[in-house]
Amino acid sequence: MTDQIPAWVDGTLRPVDKLEAHLRGLRHKAISVFVLRGDAVLIQRRALGKYHTPGLWANTCCTHPHWEESPLHCASRRLHEELGIDGIPLTPRGQVEYRADVGGGMIEHELVDIFVGHAPETLVITPNPDEVMDTAWVPLDELHRQTREESERFTPWLRIYLDQHSEQILPDL
Repeated sequence: MTDQIPAWVDGTLRPVDKLEAHLRGLRHKAISVFVLRGDAVLIQRRALGKYHTPGLWANTCCTHPHWEESPLHCASRRLHEELGIDGIPLTPRGQVEYRADVGGGMIEHELVDIFVGHAPETLVITPNPDEVMDTAWVPLDELHRQTREESERFTPWLRIYLDQHSEQILPDL
C-alpha cells in the first residue's frame, strides 16, 4: 500500500503517492505544528531513517494529511504519532505556501495549514524513534539566531517559516 497524499495534478486535487509528489515537485497539502511553552518552541530532530532531511531540526511536527483527512485531525494525530503528545488544544494560524529543495532530487511544494498549541510545564514527550531522534525547547529569539547562523542544521521549511512567516505563526512571541 502506498502513502497517498492530497496533491494537485493538472489543476485537480487527487491522491498521489507521497514520494512521487516530492520527486515531481507537485504542490500538495501539509500541516505544521508549533508547540510553545512560554517563549520557547518545541523543535524536533528528524530521525536518520527519514527519506529526506534526516537528522535536521524542524518545528514540533509536520506531515501530510491523508486523503480527505481534515488538517486539524491530521495535526493532532501526528503530534501523538511523532511525540506521544495528546490533549493540547491547537489554534489554526492560517496557511503558508512554500517551495523548497529538500535534497535527493526532491522538492517540497506545500500548501501548509499551520497550528499552534501551548504546553503545560508538565508536558511529557515520548518521541517515536522512527520519526524523531531528539527534541529541544528553544526560546524563539535563540531559534531565529540559530537558523540564520547554522542554517545547515535546520530543515528548509523551518527556516522559511521563521524568515518569512514568523509574524503570522508566532505573533505573540
